[in-house]
Amino acid sequence: MEKAQAKNRIEKLRKEIDRHRHLYHVLDKPEIADAAYDSLFEELLALEKQFPDFFSTTSPTQRVGAEPLKSFKKVRHAHKQWSFDDVFDFQELKDWEEKVKRMIEKIPLISPFKKGEMEGDLKLEYCCELKIDGLKIILNYEKGKFVQGATRGDGTVGEDVTHNLKTIQSIPLELNEEVDAIVVGECWLSKKELVRINSERQKKGEALFANTRNAAAGSIRQLDPKIAAARKLDSFIYDINNLSSKIKNPETQVEELELLKNLGFKVNPEYKLCKSVSEVQKFYESWTDKKNKQDYEIDGIVIKINSRKIQESLGYTGKAPRWGVAYKFPAAQVSTVVTDIKVQVGRTGALTPVAHLRPVLVAGSKVSRATLHNEDEIKRLDVRIGDTVILHKAGDVIPEIVEVVKNLRSGKEKIFHMPTKCPICGSAVKREQIKIGSRGEESAATYCTNPKCFAVEREQLIHFVSRKGFDIVGFGEKIVEKLMEEGLISNAADIFELKIGDLEPLERFAEKSAQNLVEAVEKSKKISLEKFLYALGIRYVGEETAVLIAKAIKTEFLIYNFQFLNKSKFSNVKIQNLKDIINIFPKINKEEWLTIKGIGEKSAESLAVWFSDKENIKLLERLNNLGVVLQFPNEANEAINYKLAGKTFVLTGELSGLTRDEAKDMIRKKGGDVSSSVSKKTDYVVAGENPGSKYDKARELGVKIVDEKAFLKLIEEK
Repeated sequence: MEKAQAKNRIEKLRKEIDRHRHLYHVLDKPEIADAAYDSLFEELLALEKQFPDFFSTTSPTQRVGAEPLKSFKKVRHAHKQWSFDDVFDFQELKDWEEKVKRMIEKIPLISPFKKGEMEGDLKLEYCCELKIDGLKIILNYEKGKFVQGATRGDGTVGEDVTHNLKTIQSIPLELNEEVDAIVVGECWLSKKELVRINSERQKKGEALFANTRNAAAGSIRQLDPKIAAARKLDSFIYDINNLSSKIKNPETQVEELELLKNLGFKVNPEYKLCKSVSEVQKFYESWTDKKNKQDYEIDGIVIKINSRKIQESLGYTGKAPRWGVAYKFPAAQVSTVVTDIKVQVGRTGALTPVAHLRPVLVAGSKVSRATLHNEDEIKRLDVRIGDTVILHKAGDVIPEIVEVVKNLRSGKEKIFHMPTKCPICGSAVKREQIKIGSRGEESAATYCTNPKCFAVEREQLIHFVSRKGFDIVGFGEKIVEKLMEEGLISNAADIFELKIGDLEPLERFAEKSAQNLVEAVEKSKKISLEKFLYALGIRYVGEETAVLIAKAIKTEFLIYNFQFLNKSKFSNVKIQNLKDIINIFPKINKEEWLTIKGIGEKSAESLAVWFSDKENIKLLERLNNLGVVLQFPNEANEAINYKLAGKTFVLTGELSGLTRDEAKDMIRKKGGDVSSSVSKKTDYVVAGENPGSKYDKARELGVKIVDEKAFLKLIEEK
C-alpha cells in the first residue's frame, strides 16, 4: 500500500472506530459486534505500526474507552484504568512472552528484585482468569464500607453509578476488614436473565438487548436504581488498585484473588496457575469448548504474570499493562476487504456470486471466500469490489457478508454486475420464473440455460458420489473432473461401468489405486432409498425431503406400500426394488407428492417433473441394469427401527466418536426425525463439544439436552 493510500485509510479507520466507540460507550447503541470492532481496531494498529509517520495522540489506539454519558456525575479515578492488549493464537502468545522476557532481562537487579533473583533461564508463572464479557466497575471502600462505584469511562474519568451497584447482591456493602480499598471487577448479566428481560421488553414493544453485555451496561446506566435491582445483575472482582497498610499486600496474582475472596468479594473460581505458556494454551483450549455452557458470556482468557514484583517493574505502555494480555476466543464476526467477486455454477445451473476476500481468521479458521447468494443480495448489501465488509460465521455455517462499512469507501470501489452468459459454457442465462398457486413469482436466482453445461454436470456427479449420496470412497471432486475431461463419465450411470483398465493409464492412477476405486464403486451399489433419492440431485429434494419420502413407505412382510396414497391406481402398489421405483414414481403427480407430510410445493413439483422426464427414467434403468440395489429394513429389525418414531432431534457441536452424518443415520434408522433448528417441538438436543446457539435455545425452551454418551445409550436401548 502506498503512503497516500495508507494515510487515507488510517484517517477513515480512526473516524469509523471513534463513531462506533461513541455509539457503544456513550449512547449504548452498538451497530456492530465487539469482534468486528476489534478487527477494525487491529487493522488500524497494523497500519500505524507500518506507517509511523502518521502517528497521532488522538488516535483511538492511544486511548482506552470513550467519554462517559453526560447524564451521570463524572468521577476521576484515583488510578488509571487500563485495557489489556489482545492476542488471537498461540504463536502471538509465545511472541508476547518472548517480548516480556527481553524486557525483564533489561531490568537492573535492584529493588523490587533481590540480587540473583532474575539470573539464569527465567521461568515465568501465569495466573489465567476468564475474561467475562460484561461492564468494568471500580469500587471504592473506606474503613471497609462501600462509598462509591464507577464505570471505567475513558480510563481516567468514569461515571458515578453507586446507587445502581448497591443493588447488586454480590457486591458487599461492608467488607470483612475495616480497610481502605479500591478494587476492580466486572458487572455482568446471566444469559437466563437476558431471556427473561427481552421477553418482557418484547411484550411492551421495546427494543431488545443484543447481548448480555449490552443489557448489563444499559442496566447500570439507569437513573432509577429500581430498574437495575429488578434485573438481577451480578459481579466478579479480580483486581486491587489500592489497599491500606493494615493488610499485607499480596505478592502474587493468585494471592490477590484469595485476598479478595477473604474480604467478602465474589471472585470467579475458574482461575488457574500455569507454569508455562503451553499450560496456558491447554487452559485456553479447554474453555474454548466449555465457554458456551456457562450462564455468563466469556470472550477469552486474561493472562497475568503471577509475580506482583514483576508486574510492578514492567509497568504499562500508554494504554495497556506490559505484564498481562487478553487471549481472545475465535471471533464470529470480523472485518475484511472484498478483493474480487466471481461466479460459480452449481449442479442445478444456478449462478452464485462469491466474494474473494483478503484472508482473515474467523471462528477459528482462515477464510478467503464468502457466498453472496444471488444478484438481489448483492444489491441489498450494496457490496462492491474493494469494499470493507463485516464477515459473519457461526459454528459450521458458511461465512457470509452481513454488512458493508460504507464510511471507509475511497471512491475506487467497483460495482459488480451479474454476467449475461454462463461463465463456463457461454450459454445464455436467465432469472427463472416459478409459479406458485395462481400467481407468478420471480426467483432471485440466475440460471444457465444449458442442461449439458460442463459445470452443471460436474457438480451433479460430485453430488451423486458424495458422503450423503452413494458415498464412494476416493471419488472426490478432482477425480470426477479428471474422468469427465477424459470422456470416461458424463452421467451417473457411467460411474458403474468403469474398469481398472480405464483408470490405470490416467495420471494419478496406479494399478492399486485403480483397483481400490473400482471396488469402492462396486461396494456402493447397495444403497438406502433416502440416500439414493438424495444422490439423484433432484431440485428442492435435499437430505430431509428424501428421508420424508422414504419414511412414507412402510414395511409389511418385506413388501413396501405407499401408506399415503389411497387412490385406486395405487391400491395394489408394491415397491421392493429400483425397477418398482421406475414403474411407479412417474405416475405420481404433484398433488399426490404433496400428501406426504412435510413436503412443500416446490419439492412436489420438482419430483413430478423429474420422474416424468424420459431421459431421467433411462438413467434409472441403466442404474438398475448395472446392479444398483435399493436396501430396505428387514422385518426382524422393524420394531427396533421405529423405537424413536415421533421424536425430533437437533445436533449441535462436535461429536468425538462419530460424524454428524453417522448420528443422523442412527436416529433415522430408529424412526426418529432430525431437524436443523430448535423449537418447542424438539424432543432432544444432542450437544457435542463447543455447541453453538442451538444449545442456548434449548436451555431457554427447556428442551432436553443430552451429551454424546447419553445419546448413544438412547440409541442402543431396546
